[in-house]
Amino acid sequence: MNLSRREFSSVLAAALAAGFPLHRDASAQQAAGLYNVPRTGNVHLLHMTDCHAQLMPTYFREPSVNLGVGSMQGRLPHLVGKNLLKAAHLKAGSPEAYAFTFLDFERAARQYGKVGGFAHLATLVKQLKAGRPGALLLDGGDTWQGSATALWTQGQDMVDAAKLLGVDVMTGHWDFTYGEERIKTIVEKDFAGKVDFVAQNVKTSDFGDPVFKPFVIKEMNGVAVAIIGQAFPYTPIANPAWLTPNWTFGIRENEMQETVNEARAKGAQAVVLLSHNGMDVDLKMASRISGIDAILGGHTHDGVPVPVIVKNPGGQTIVTNAGSNGKFLGVLDLDVKDKKVVGFKYRLLPVFSKLLPADPAMTALIAGLRAPYEAKLGEKLAVTEGTLYRRGNFNGTFDQLILDAMMDVRGAEIAFSPGFRWGTSLLPGQTITREHLMDQTAITYPWTTLTNMRGDMIKTILEDVGDNLFNPDPYYQQGGDMVRVGGLSYRCEPGARMGSRILDMRLKGKRIEADKTYKVAGWAPVQEASKNAGPPVWEVVETYLAANKVLKPRRLNLPGLIGTAGNPGVA
Repeated sequence: MNLSRREFSSVLAAALAAGFPLHRDASAQQAAGLYNVPRTGNVHLLHMTDCHAQLMPTYFREPSVNLGVGSMQGRLPHLVGKNLLKAAHLKAGSPEAYAFTFLDFERAARQYGKVGGFAHLATLVKQLKAGRPGALLLDGGDTWQGSATALWTQGQDMVDAAKLLGVDVMTGHWDFTYGEERIKTIVEKDFAGKVDFVAQNVKTSDFGDPVFKPFVIKEMNGVAVAIIGQAFPYTPIANPAWLTPNWTFGIRENEMQETVNEARAKGAQAVVLLSHNGMDVDLKMASRISGIDAILGGHTHDGVPVPVIVKNPGGQTIVTNAGSNGKFLGVLDLDVKDKKVVGFKYRLLPVFSKLLPADPAMTALIAGLRAPYEAKLGEKLAVTEGTLYRRGNFNGTFDQLILDAMMDVRGAEIAFSPGFRWGTSLLPGQTITREHLMDQTAITYPWTTLTNMRGDMIKTILEDVGDNLFNPDPYYQQGGDMVRVGGLSYRCEPGARMGSRILDMRLKGKRIEADKTYKVAGWAPVQEASKNAGPPVWEVVETYLAANKVLKPRRLNLPGLIGTAGNPGVA
């Protein structure tokens, strides 16, 4: 399926006529224009990131809390709701407002439908590539993890889908949690001659040799373009180190500058960083490294509709972030003349599955990949009466469900759940299937733990995670959200110094005592010694759902925030 722009617009218009409006008042011509992105320049890059193995269209609610601290307060990506709409000049109630914010989520979701899906994404990629000679599709990683089928096939479903989608260059993060041997097999066999896996910051732990190519140079319309890879710097800290025991990671700022210089010396006229740093880290790096023309970023799942231009000693760098779950595709056109970038155009396109016809070849591939698992994926577990989502600095309703399940099934007073940013959303009245549960829990280290923990250790854990999220220096942030907490109440001052952010911890109204022991449940332990410590988290939640077939809306356990009044990252 290779549509011309005119044919593509006709298909979209037909979709609207069939009853799929982008907006109450939108005409078919206006709707078709959403994906009519005129080509400019001579270097064309398409960018996706953090799809987390979502082959099918989904609902995905954006955060209502995305706090910026220090110099990042009030700046992209730390704007939510109406503040983001204002900054990006987007209209409330529009399809773009639905894609980029949480505002009126339930109504907008029912009106505009699901987002993403590789069959619909494939149509958009083909359309854009057809009008952009030599265009490259870049994948920022977190591609092979996040669904049941990805876990059960060790990422093979996503590898096959990415090759058919036409991914040209990739870097990674959660992808590494399948272990070194599996990663090497994919890169050296499945991707050989098809996809370049790049990561300048991954080295061997013995001699410091590169594990992957640091960059590739692609020729496009007479222009040599370097794509440098930056895998997630804190992989062995945020995820189990025992899964990548022979590799080291890191930001490696000095090596990054050396890599940029090397790429330029080898003839690169434009240099692009395909990054999984997280946007705050990318912004800092852009201010300190010379010679990077654009950073196409990921990890923090920020759907940023407008790029940020960062000044640095060598000129300026365009910094973007393309959201998550396959719901966006970035389009960057660079105009390169006399061996330098002299102009650019950028669009971040929402992928509306109602408006983009499904690509037949991708549809057939996905059907084949899912066929052996369809009955298991579709098994009905419960019905939710409230919206279930995971996103936001402190908690989400699906996170709360996991916390409630762990406390109930494991008999814990307190529960911790990781601040993961991946996981699909459900609307009120939807059936929770096994697939939905696995969308929230499908990892290679899913075990639950039950620990007797002193009060002072509980505070230490919360302080440590809080510093990972709210440290004013982006290079000390690890890019997740705050650990979700069940049973325990507390207050949080994000702008306070390290060790002083967590206050007034209480259990059932009584202050937590530093030397008293409490029974705490958790999951996703990163220590190898915790392998098989307890049943996988999905079994725990499934047990809970078996006893609660109709789920009442979750009541979020949120900390009281101090010093955030007026912060545009809080709705």
